[in-house]
Amino acid sequence: MSENSTNNISETNWEKFDSLTEEEIDTSDIPPITEELFKKSRWWKPAKSLNVLVEIDPDTLAWFQSQGEDYEKKMAAALRIYANAHKA
Repeated sequence: MSENSTNNISETNWEKFDSLTEEEIDTSDIPPITEELFKKSRWWKPAKSLNVLVEIDPDTLAWFQSQGEDYEKKMAAALRIYANAHKA
């Protein structure tokens, strides 16, 4: 866990949140669930990612690692953006 994430203090009043009844929860912004919604929906399962060995310049790796613990996900996202931008 990064040092910054352990120092964050939640501003949520959890006691008030936990004390809400079903009637007190505002659900006015939730769209209705209709048959049309289910007709338009589709099953989607993300592709499983693969583990591969890639040679990377040390300074490039250091930069990604400096971006946080999830640097590998950020590297994968950068590669996806690049690949999508260069599709024929």
